[in-house]
Amino acid sequence: MAATPQSRRTVSVLAYPGMSVFEIGIVTEVFGLPRPELDRPWYDLTVCAERPGPVPLVGGATLHTPFGLDAFAAAETLIVPGVADVTVGPSPGLVAALRRAHGRGARLMSICSGAFALAGAGLLDGRRATTHWQYADELRRRHPAVRVDADVLYVDLGDVLTSAGSAAGLDLCVHVVRQDHGSAVANAVARRLVTAPHRDGGQAQFIEAPVSPTSRDDDGVARSMDWALGQLARPITVEMLAARARMSPRSYLRHFARATGSSPIRWLTAQRVRASLAPLETSDWPVERIAGLVGFGSPVTFRYHFGRLMRTSPAAYRRAFRAGRPARRPTDRAGRADGPAAPTASTAPTRWDLV
Repeated sequence: MAATPQSRRTVSVLAYPGMSVFEIGIVTEVFGLPRPELDRPWYDLTVCAERPGPVPLVGGATLHTPFGLDAFAAAETLIVPGVADVTVGPSPGLVAALRRAHGRGARLMSICSGAFALAGAGLLDGRRATTHWQYADELRRRHPAVRVDADVLYVDLGDVLTSAGSAAGLDLCVHVVRQDHGSAVANAVARRLVTAPHRDGGQAQFIEAPVSPTSRDDDGVARSMDWALGQLARPITVEMLAARARMSPRSYLRHFARATGSSPIRWLTAQRVRASLAPLETSDWPVERIAGLVGFGSPVTFRYHFGRLMRTSPAAYRRAFRAGRPARRPTDRAGRADGPAAPTASTAPTRWDLV
């Protein structure tokens, strides 16, 4: 039987000596704070440690928890926000707790170097996973059976989810909320956190020195992207984007790659897939119509790119997110059902384990 949001309400996070408050704060913000404005049962978070009691944190602070590995393993979602030393394997007790939880069907997540604990427990062998780009080579060296992908912000395998640096852990946590509660709730949580429901691009954009956000060229790229998000239903070429940025196409391609870590066409394709998620979740429109509304020339092209980015088909995605939810027709801004306006990436929900 598939897990439901109700059955996945319990979340545990593992605190470890020397950790940053931010790492555990990410999990606490998303899963631990009450959300009365959402009018639905929220998660029940437990902070655990390998040894109950005081846990020293960076900066001289100390966290106290009475909960140990038994409580950690008992939750329906277990989160390892990092490890103290990537060159040292997880303790036998932690390995046993992770394997026990995974064996009964719990969902396991890691943030940043926490992937080393999951890999040390053998839960990533033969599977795709990510970690902070700075640790990717070490993860490959220590665990050659793991297919390390250092280009993405997070990877969702269903039962095991891994993310890159600490901020990417926030992306993953919001993604999990969306899985459990849908796009509207995830977007509401993201707004409360004052963060984007989804960040485009992978880790590559952070490895090189970033482009200054105040530069004229970067402003031009941002201006072209904002324009494109409102024009997804129409054909858009690199030449059109470059004209909006007041650049030549060659210069635009160079500046776009530096600013985003992607290409304009790849980014645009991802935005169109992203914009298709809302009508797939909430309407009974045929896939062919949705493909046209978000700017794909044919349903075949839409299905191809959707499958490449989402690792599933539009029909399967719709079944998964419509299970137990009544279908409704999206409305236009005036509230009319079946309105003519195409979805836009700025209002569409987000789900990514990609690129």
